[in-house]
Amino acid sequence: MAVPKRKMSRSNTRSRRAQWKATAVATVACPQCRSPKLPHAACTVCGTYNGRQIIEV
Repeated sequence: MAVPKRKMSRSNTRSRRAQWKATAVATVACPQCRSPKLPHAACTVCGTYNGRQIIEV
């Protein structure tokens, strides 16, 4: 297992951590109602998935 030989400085640690970024949630338009929804999931507005009614809304 690799172990660092020396302590990393504060500036190096903080500049490395500065690269951690949150990504925006990817959404697609529902083909039925055109509202944004998560990909590969049923629409929460109209309840359809893959052209079929899955959830009663």
